Parts: sequence; C-alpha cells; structure tokens
Amino acid sequence: MAEGSYKQFCPVAMAAEILCSRWTIILLREFISGSTRFNELRKGVPRMSPALLSQRLKELEEAGILTREKSGAAGQAEYRLTRAGRELEPVVMAMGAWGQRWIDKDLMLEELDAQLLMWDMRRNLNPQPLPDRRCVIQFRYPDAPKAMKVWWLVVEPGAGVDLCSVDPGHDVDLYVAADLRTMTAVWMGYEPIRKAIAEGKIILTGDRKLASSIQSWIGLSSLAKVKQAA
Repeated sequence: MAEGSYKQFCPVAMAAEILCSRWTIILLREFISGSTRFNELRKGVPRMSPALLSQRLKELEEAGILTREKSGAAGQAEYRLTRAGRELEPVVMAMGAWGQRWIDKDLMLEELDAQLLMWDMRRNLNPQPLPDRRCVIQFRYPDAPKAMKVWWLVVEPGAGVDLCSVDPGHDVDLYVAADLRTMTAVWMGYEPIRKAIAEGKIILTGDRKLASSIQSWIGLSSLAKVKQAA
C-alpha cells in the first residue's frame, strides 16, 4: 500500500508497507474511536480529500483490516475493523502515548483545528453527570476562522451527543468562551480546566450546575492522563 516496496521478508517491513501510507494510522485512530461511516470519518480527518479517503478504505479492506457492509433501511455502508484490525489498537494507542509523552507540547499546540477538537470532544463527552433532559452547550472561539468560531453540543438523554456548526435552534444552557489554544491544551491534558477557568482563560456563562460540574462531563483526550517526559 505504501509507495514502492522495501522488498524485505521482515514482518516489520511488510507491516510498514500496509500501515505507513499517508493518513492510514489516522484512519485507524478514527475506527478505534468508534467511527464507522464515511461521513463520520470525514469529520475526524477533515483535511483528507474524499477521493483519498475512499482509496485508503479500499486498501485497508483489501489488506483484511476492514470489512464493509450495508446497514439500515438506506443501505449505508459501514466499515468495521476485522480481527486483524482490532489487534492494531494497542499499536495505535502506543504511538499516541509516545507522542503525548515525548513531543513538545508547544509544537503540538501549533496545529490547532476547531472542527477536529469539537468532534473529539463530542465523542468523549460523558453525559452521565448531566441533567436528565436536553442540554445545549455553546462553545465560542473568538480567534478561530469565521466558519469555525461557534459550535453547539446537544446532549439528548438516550440519543447521544450531536455536534452542530449551525445554530440548532434550542435554548443554550451553558456558554463556554475560550481561545482555541487554551481549549486544545485542556482537551489534551496539558492544562487543568479549573486552572484555566480561575485564570479567566475559559469563561462560563449560564447554568451554574453545568458550569460547576464541567470537569466531570467535558470530553478530554483518551491520552490526556499520559504525562510528558521531564
């Protein structure tokens, strides 16, 4: 799958030919995080072209890492990891833990992306501490590009969490305002959210109970607890 071949019988070389093409590991990260459909994958890799995404999915299917099946009345295609694909989860997570531990956080925080941040926060949000009713939380990033400044997380009991980039038309329970770098640092575990709030980097307006419990429900990176190397 990677361009050319190492022409070595070594299993590391053979595996690298399958896994080291551009975006492949990132796609595996998305599957491990629960994405199964093309549009979900697009939201997790917004800078990947649809044509290249289709190509990589086909290659992973041919390699026996994914299986493709029809689902629902509309017959939408869903992609799922095979046994071989699931065995890659600790490999991908180990790569993420290495990056979290050894790559300088300032270098990490140069690559800001409001859409990817909000998509990750949506799927990691913990609805359990929230009231048993619809909760709408608006996030505003004044320093983000115009189309990426405002986002809404809509949490419906029993229906999961929706992410909206267009006003869903519901009353907002809690407004969260922050610069994009601060919220990304919080999500990645580099800065405690309580500290950011205390220092005025994150401003909460609205439902006091939601605001006071934000640490318990906000969705952080699965690698947020990995400490950087000294």
